[in-house]
Amino acid sequence: MFPIQTFVSERRAANLLAQIRWRDGVYCPRCRTESQIRHGSYRVFQRYRCKNCDRTFNDQTGTVFEHSAVALKQWFLAIYTYIRFNTSLRQLDVEIDVSYKTIYRRVQRFLRALDAPRPQLEGPVEIDELYVKAGLKGRERDRPSRSRGLSTRGRGTYEQDKLPVFILADRGSGERYVIPAKAASESTVRLLLAYRQKESLTVYTDGFRAYDPLDEDDAFDREYVVHGDGEYVDGDVHVNTCESHASLTRRWLSPHRGVSKDKLTPYLRAFQLRRELYRKPGDEALKHALDAAL
Repeated sequence: MFPIQTFVSERRAANLLAQIRWRDGVYCPRCRTESQIRHGSYRVFQRYRCKNCDRTFNDQTGTVFEHSAVALKQWFLAIYTYIRFNTSLRQLDVEIDVSYKTIYRRVQRFLRALDAPRPQLEGPVEIDELYVKAGLKGRERDRPSRSRGLSTRGRGTYEQDKLPVFILADRGSGERYVIPAKAASESTVRLLLAYRQKESLTVYTDGFRAYDPLDEDDAFDREYVVHGDGEYVDGDVHVNTCESHASLTRRWLSPHRGVSKDKLTPYLRAFQLRRELYRKPGDEALKHALDAAL
């Protein structure tokens, strides 16, 4: 259910923030001690004073929502609709009546607060890659206002403005991971598959040559299909799950009209969070999204 009550009441939003932030007890953001007393209030937020360092703080201090004149309920609405429905920042500008620059800075701050995915592979694992055309956007002193090498065909690298993004589908746990890389190389593949729980990991790939060294490694049992020969499925051997997830990744990036390659990683972490919210009710989804950034 859409958590509408949280979006219309600033006090409800403040209570939700305090509930999630202090779930393990209140502590000082500066010295990390748990010795504090209640010290009045700041707007609708509880204020505290640390007995160790004598610093005062409130429920917003040290979070992605601090130092903002915009109501907390509006930021909750922006984050929920952005993650849940992939709403563009331009549309959020209109919906919550906040300038685009303010929305952009705050959403980027939220995305940077998200943790990187930590694969714990059980296996079998599918691995495949897609390539995202993402150059440099904006104006800097040492380069032109818009420099984007989007004409490269086929596979690319970070330097060529066509970044490889690896998709890992763990059939054992059902988890999906979307991880950008500088280049689609053997070293990158080995690094991604290093987080395995078993000594020998079954890996399903396509015929890309970066996966070939896995055949000679006893730590992996590689099976593959060759798309160039018209082979897409051979019993349990396929990468169709990865390709399906790759199509969802492209759809996630599409409304944002060209993501800079320097900011692609936070956008993909937001997509990873969105998949974690899949089929969760509204209240639970909002709590999960906030918990990921606090």
